[in-house]
Amino acid sequence: MRRYVIKRIAQAVGVLWAAYTVSFLVLDYLPGDPVSAMAGAGADSGQVDPAQLAALRHQYGFDRPVPVQYAEALGRAVRGDFGDSVSTGRPVTSSLGDALPQTLQLTGAALLLAVLLGGGVALLATYTTRRWLRQLLLSLPPLGVSVPTFWVGLLLVEVFSFRARLFPAFGNDGLRGLVLPAVTLAIPTGALVAQVLAKSLLTALDQAYVETARAKGAGRVRIHLRHALRNASLPALTVVGLLAGQLIAGSVVVETVFSRDGLGRVTAAAVAAQDIPLVQGVVVFGALIFVSANLIVDLVYPVLDPRIVVHSRRRVSPA
Repeated sequence: MRRYVIKRIAQAVGVLWAAYTVSFLVLDYLPGDPVSAMAGAGADSGQVDPAQLAALRHQYGFDRPVPVQYAEALGRAVRGDFGDSVSTGRPVTSSLGDALPQTLQLTGAALLLAVLLGGGVALLATYTTRRWLRQLLLSLPPLGVSVPTFWVGLLLVEVFSFRARLFPAFGNDGLRGLVLPAVTLAIPTGALVAQVLAKSLLTALDQAYVETARAKGAGRVRIHLRHALRNASLPALTVVGLLAGQLIAGSVVVETVFSRDGLGRVTAAAVAAQDIPLVQGVVVFGALIFVSANLIVDLVYPVLDPRIVVHSRRRVSPA
């Protein structure tokens, strides 16, 4: 078990390093000059004193060779320092720290709703004996995945804010202000969870061990929840881990639609201002959440299915 945990942690660190390196190289080779944008000259750097631009480039380290910039930036990032924002002058970590609580509330609530909605639809669709109800429930996940997130958000605002006046349409207004954005973000995520879990449950219910449990007199609820769900939950758990990072990306659209202050709006503003340090901080932070969620999922696997650790030992053992 210890070898399994160390291997997963090493893989997580490798993914973080790769995310940082790729984002650094991509942002470095993108067209545009962040120093000119910061000086207010946009694409025409001739409007600003060249000496002033040179001083700014030296201040932010953009005048050094790319390998030197990368080594220095990576060393600071390891210590949790992503430099200063070129658009606001504030430390990147402070900007992310101010926006983080709102985004964590939104993505946490959306992930919880997605698991409850997706799990509920999958369990009910595979448990019911009514054919029409099963077909109806199994048709919901493809519909939820195909509907654009921004369209769902605008529809919810029109119905529940402007017409019914049940929830605020915009802003960070406590729990009531969290409902519509969380539902908007949870619908496509929950649809994917329902799709994967329903398929896994239908496969598990046809396995021999389920027939054995039925022959021993186990009830339908016990077979469904204790025998089939435990094995069928592994693929759905993998999807939940992958979707954790996707929720951060989805928050950019949702926070824009609902005018919420959070990491999504910080990202949109940083991209518009060509704020490379802030964009890179967001990318690495998103990768950190993605890696952490998948590491937790990997560590939960052996609890649900101890055979995973056994298979891992066999792969590393000499023949």
